[in-house]
Amino acid sequence: MHACDQPTQEAIYPFDARGVAKRFRHAAIFGALDALLAGETMRFCNDHDPLPLLAQLQARFGDALQIKYVQREAGAIVIDFSRVA
Repeated sequence: MHACDQPTQEAIYPFDARGVAKRFRHAAIFGALDALLAGETMRFCNDHDPLPLLAQLQARFGDALQIKYVQREAGAIVIDFSRVA
């Protein structure tokens, strides 16, 4: 079971990239992260490990964004992106 399909008790905003057209994904992800306030988390779900995206996020947000894998299996990637500042 994909971790995004399980409910959470925390205030985490889900973002399921599997349902977003590939040509719009990065723009949608950046927009969602820009909308987060300090202390908020977006739970990102995807079918592959988005290593190029993670490099872009590090370059754009630096230490203002924490990146934590929740699930890292073939076909089931879940990452929590938390805004720090």
